[in-house]
Amino acid sequence: MNILPLRVALAQINVTVGDLEGNSQKILTAMQQASAARAQILGTPELALTGYPPEDLLLKPGFVDDNLRVLQELIQASRAFPGLTTVIGFVDRDHDIYNAAAIISEGKLYGRYHKHYLPNYGVFDEYRYFQAGRKAPLFLVNGVHVGVNICEDVWYPTGPLTMQAHAGAEVILNINGSPYYAGKGIFRQEMLATRASDNGVIVAYVNMVGGQDELVFDGGSMVLNEQGELIARGKEFAEDMLTVDLDTASVFRTRLHDPRRRQERLQVRASSQKWSAYKKSTPPSCSAPAITCAKTTSNKSSSASQAASTHRSPQPSPLMRWEPKMS
Repeated sequence: MNILPLRVALAQINVTVGDLEGNSQKILTAMQQASAARAQILGTPELALTGYPPEDLLLKPGFVDDNLRVLQELIQASRAFPGLTTVIGFVDRDHDIYNAAAIISEGKLYGRYHKHYLPNYGVFDEYRYFQAGRKAPLFLVNGVHVGVNICEDVWYPTGPLTMQAHAGAEVILNINGSPYYAGKGIFRQEMLATRASDNGVIVAYVNMVGGQDELVFDGGSMVLNEQGELIARGKEFAEDMLTVDLDTASVFRTRLHDPRRRQERLQVRASSQKWSAYKKSTPPSCSAPAITCAKTTSNKSSSASQAASTHRSPQPSPLMRWEPKMS
């Protein structure tokens, strides 16, 4: 159980589709602001690096490569912000491309998350462009287990958030490109409150602001505690930096009084990889078919070298891996 607060910063920024350099500068400025505020983790919106939605730009391999190149530059720039972990929305690639989040700190890429649930209704057309992810990582940030996921993933009651929470996440950071319509702010808050209280987890939700073609993004980033109570909210229709100290110790206290979690019987099985970095805590893990975990506390003595290529995604630092099973 962590007894210290986790300071989270949510960068509610206005990015431009296709403007990789301009978007990168906005992210870098947010990193500077978060570091000055002594935040331990910073969240940026969904696909903040490329802008959302990038649509047919994703059909250009050169654009995907350029987005990876700019991400690598941000990874290197993160050396200037010791103690800060940053979550950046970007496009990842291997044999296909993914709506992804990079988790970086002090010159290293600690891991990536690939969006599981790709919306393909209304104004959304993500099936056309992306492959769905299957892993749901947790990261140990300042002694707190943090789960990262993307937008639509949080709308599903049995989706990645639930698996991450049952695997030990105390905080969920959900990054978004969620368009506005009348009444959606209330709908979002009610849904997030349900996810937080049902799973006994703090939810930090960051949304972008601005517009792209017919879409308008209203911001309204928010943080809800493990009982589903709103504890902080960002501005609407304006850029903002929301900084909040999270009482993560209250998550453990709340879970002690909630027998529902014990009935789920989620078991986490460690792989052959060692997890010595986590001997003092339960192995942090989550969703099927595999879970990854990385420690993102400051370690200035470790190597920060990264393979730089405009044709391959930056490779993460070594991760710990677990596989869960239900019984």
